[in-house]
Amino acid sequence: MRRLAVSVCLCLVVLIGCGESKREKDTAAITEKQGDRPSITIGLIPERNIFTQLDRYEPLASYLSKRIGADIKLKVLTRYGNIIDNFVSAGLDGAFFGSFSYTLAHAKLDLEPIARPESADGISTYYGLIMVRKDGGIKTVRDMKGKIFAFVDRATTAGYLLPLAYFKENGIDNYQKFLGETYFAGTHEAAIYDVLNKKADICAAKDTVFTRLAARDQRLTTELVLLARSPDVPENGLAIKKDLNGTIKDELKKTLLNMDKDTEGVNVLKRFGAKKFIETTDDDYNSVYKYVKQIGLNLANYNYRNE
Repeated sequence: MRRLAVSVCLCLVVLIGCGESKREKDTAAITEKQGDRPSITIGLIPERNIFTQLDRYEPLASYLSKRIGADIKLKVLTRYGNIIDNFVSAGLDGAFFGSFSYTLAHAKLDLEPIARPESADGISTYYGLIMVRKDGGIKTVRDMKGKIFAFVDRATTAGYLLPLAYFKENGIDNYQKFLGETYFAGTHEAAIYDVLNKKADICAAKDTVFTRLAARDQRLTTELVLLARSPDVPENGLAIKKDLNGTIKDELKKTLLNMDKDTEGVNVLKRFGAKKFIETTDDDYNSVYKYVKQIGLNLANYNYRNE
């Protein structure tokens, strides 16, 4: 009996050892497989605060990661121009650009756009707004003399190109001498609330951000007045490196353009605030290029830093 018990124990040890060995091999295989999985890093402009941006984009990144054969990592940059400065140093493979920041990236980094979101209303564009307080006494550009203007960033259409064109159209060549003070608020939301809270007298920002904020804060529609708007330009779209892995690039584009055709994709789109993604090319930005030419900017040497 003693010999039998010893034999049984030895067999159990061997079996357990084999089982552990198999599990270790399986774990190693999974780890190796995960390690071989490529990853791409997508930059996000600071249209909203970092937490709101991540809440919006993380479900999309997770959805795409499961379908394109690569893990998508997100990097929220602190300001619009950082997309240009840090694209190479931060190892970005692509980014969701605003319309003007895309034209800069295309000129300086040779990126190509692939898709942009379309809203539930079928809109895939936005425009810039110049706004003031109703009680601020500003009704025309001449009333802005000596006032405080809150821009968003030098690399934005709505938050900088629009006021540049507005001043030029009204015969003001040097807005810095004309205005009392100017500064960059960093986000469209911050610029709007700086005027609402009387930190600034005037601001320029995106209509989509204004509409979203006004839906939950009625003060925006009761206390602010809209003085001017820009032409329509493409909504924030995804542009990527031309030399990105061809298979990943094709899968990424195909998956984005077909999200609205499966249940999970539709749910992710709803959380993102879109009906679907539509194909986007450089030609879609012709309105921005025309705007840049009208103002007299040279994209190749344009200084997009907020100095």
